[in-house]
Amino acid sequence: MSPYERQAWDTLNEHWQRRNNRRALPNWASAALERTGEVTRNTVSRAADAVPEVVKQPIRHAGDAVAGAAVRPVLEAAIKLLELVNAWAGELNDPKSLEKLAHKRGLEIGSFTELRQQDLKACDRLLARNNLKWRTAGAFEGGTMGLLAMVPVAGIPLAMTADILVVQVLSVSIASRTAYSYGYDAKDPAEQIFIERLVRRSFLAQATKVEPLRETARAAGAVKGRIKWSAKLRADHRLLAAVEKLMQHLGPAGSRVAVKDVAKVIPVIGVLIGAGMNAAILGSVAADAQRYCRTRFLCDKYGLPLPAALTANRDDDVSPEPL
Repeated sequence: MSPYERQAWDTLNEHWQRRNNRRALPNWASAALERTGEVTRNTVSRAADAVPEVVKQPIRHAGDAVAGAAVRPVLEAAIKLLELVNAWAGELNDPKSLEKLAHKRGLEIGSFTELRQQDLKACDRLLARNNLKWRTAGAFEGGTMGLLAMVPVAGIPLAMTADILVVQVLSVSIASRTAYSYGYDAKDPAEQIFIERLVRRSFLAQATKVEPLRETARAAGAVKGRIKWSAKLRADHRLLAAVEKLMQHLGPAGSRVAVKDVAKVIPVIGVLIGAGMNAAILGSVAADAQRYCRTRFLCDKYGLPLPAALTANRDDDVSPEPL
């Protein structure tokens, strides 16, 4: 091993040892993984198709149903986002685009599979700033969908349907590009097993933000057009009461916060929920995919055994953890 590879191997071994020592997923999470298995297998197999027209079309119809001039830009932004995801997916799932990048970086290869004969450092360079890029993309996508969840008529069902599909398509695409970057064929059934796990991970992680977004959307609807506060409004929507108190603390002592001022803040909360969660999800997918492929690369190149965490055939290696 080169000094770079030796250092990487030590770091990877430490990570997988910590992962192997963690407790297994609770029963409810294991059951959820099993239930979503078929869904994610379908997503993996259709990755090259990216976001289908059937998702874009309801968003366009929602635009026809909503008359507000302030709402239409949100719906148009959602459509543009889905078109951008299509472009991303097409690029990331094409090994030829990876080979072109390798040539630009000075690697003389005829096929991406020849990258497995390169030094690990050369492969790592093909994914420079990969984690940051996908955290940023996740924040952008999640923020748009979080804002879409506040839209009347379209609302939560449409936003979450599109959001789940987008994040799963991107998860597959990120994992595919990472595999190609280390010389592995993402279309190989053996590689798709790990990709499927990453997609299931993103599905579970997204589920945690549904209720906060739903509560935020309800609060936005309840406060729309309101002029005065009421005890019932505060009791039914704790989010509104919490934002009111926060704004009171930020203002002069004893000041009152108007309902209309709180109403302006609620959509921002939806954006922050979506942006923060999706940034974490895609960043985590990118980091896990790269750790896995770097480990496989070194094990295959030097005849080393895979760490126990990758051979135990358990699902705790897809549970979210801090990056």
